[in-house]
Amino acid sequence: MKINSSADYINSLTKCSPIIYYKGKKIEDVTTNPATAVHVRAAAMTYALASDPEYMDLAIATSHLSGRTISRFTHVHQNIEDLIKKVKLLRVLGQKTGTCFQRCVGFDGINATYSVTYEMDKKYGTSYFERFKKWLTYIQDENLMVVGAMTDPKGDRSKGPANQSDPDQYLRIVERLKDGIIIRGAKLHMTGAVNSHEILVMPTTAMDETCKDYAVICAVPVDAPGVTMIFGRQANDSRRDNQEDMDVGKPSFGVVGGEAVIIFEDVFVPWERVFMDGETDFCGDIVYRFAAHHRANYGACKTGLMDVLTGAVCYLTQIQGTANGSHVKDKVTEMIHLSETLYSSSIACSAEGWPTSSGAFMVNTMLANVCKHNVTRFHFEVARLATDLAGGFIATLPGEADLANKEVGPFVKKYFSGVDGIPTEDRIKIGRLIEAMTGGTAMVESMHGAGSPQAQRIMIFREGRLGQKIKLAKTLARISQRDK
Repeated sequence: MKINSSADYINSLTKCSPIIYYKGKKIEDVTTNPATAVHVRAAAMTYALASDPEYMDLAIATSHLSGRTISRFTHVHQNIEDLIKKVKLLRVLGQKTGTCFQRCVGFDGINATYSVTYEMDKKYGTSYFERFKKWLTYIQDENLMVVGAMTDPKGDRSKGPANQSDPDQYLRIVERLKDGIIIRGAKLHMTGAVNSHEILVMPTTAMDETCKDYAVICAVPVDAPGVTMIFGRQANDSRRDNQEDMDVGKPSFGVVGGEAVIIFEDVFVPWERVFMDGETDFCGDIVYRFAAHHRANYGACKTGLMDVLTGAVCYLTQIQGTANGSHVKDKVTEMIHLSETLYSSSIACSAEGWPTSSGAFMVNTMLANVCKHNVTRFHFEVARLATDLAGGFIATLPGEADLANKEVGPFVKKYFSGVDGIPTEDRIKIGRLIEAMTGGTAMVESMHGAGSPQAQRIMIFREGRLGQKIKLAKTLARISQRDK
């Protein structure tokens, strides 16, 4: 792997030149700009663990394509053990960063595209699978970070891609040339886009024959001509931009994944980087498999975050002298229970994985959807319990500048102190951490990342095997098994 460390990764980003805007101004260097540097450091942790003896077994794998050692985040799952190791790795990374470390979307896109291109080639005699394997070998050998780009703007949601008044509301092919294609459109909410090396573009929904121009999978460098990104606003970003470390809550890492809009204005993609071109009957498959892989992740990475949040609350109750209260212990126990329940969902859908015809392993899709749907409830409940135990001061704390002020700083220290022997600064820091982890962007991402709760409910109903369950009931009730 050419990128062997977090330092290598950060240095590699200085060699890219993507066009990125934030608050109306261009970002020249994502590794130093306060808005993006925190997210760079979070993603860098995925590289750091690959050389840490304690976590190396989880963070690296052996490529089935080349036989070389590669990052887990560029690997195609070859068995159930791979699926479970991914889950364990994601929990560790959540614990280490307390935030989104951003490589999962590209990782899941790689795995979904691998199996789907194999099946497209089998049906149509195309060469997408060979193209994809060649590109993936390059990604593995270079150890590049890939952002998976799936979510389109969608415009009028009552209409499909081909029926929009503005045809660019879904990313599309606008021209097919001898040596490649021209694409136009946008992808929204793209986690880690500004500090990735490559973009893996995928369709966002199932499509019919009227949508051939929208059925496209391709790979684009982040600094390809015609690509522009707009970095999104986040909770407390003014504190971060002003480099108020204590008030940010997590000075080393971001609040969530650093999402951006990616705009494609007539971007040329050579044929060797095109992995779907008009095969609308496989659009549903790519979305279905990507979503299942991605939803399976949430019970792991979010559990890591909840581990940090639980620890923060426990320490704060010690500072405040309430740790031994029976109601405090009961609420902390519930936080742990909810966290481990989520984690067991991720493990379960991995342990129930199955091989596709390509040899790549898929998670159990029913359990993956149950896992993510539980995140939309349990993470919010853990956050509610955390704010309950922390108290109202996390929302009304004076600022870092007040603490440093010669006139009022002593009053802040005096009246925000806790038990003797623990500095007031510790209580403020841990309070800001809880505030950062329970408010704003992080909670929205837990709710809507990898699809809204309704998306999981649709899939849970679809995969509920209701016909089989009806037969079970009829058998026990001695009702004849007719067709209906």
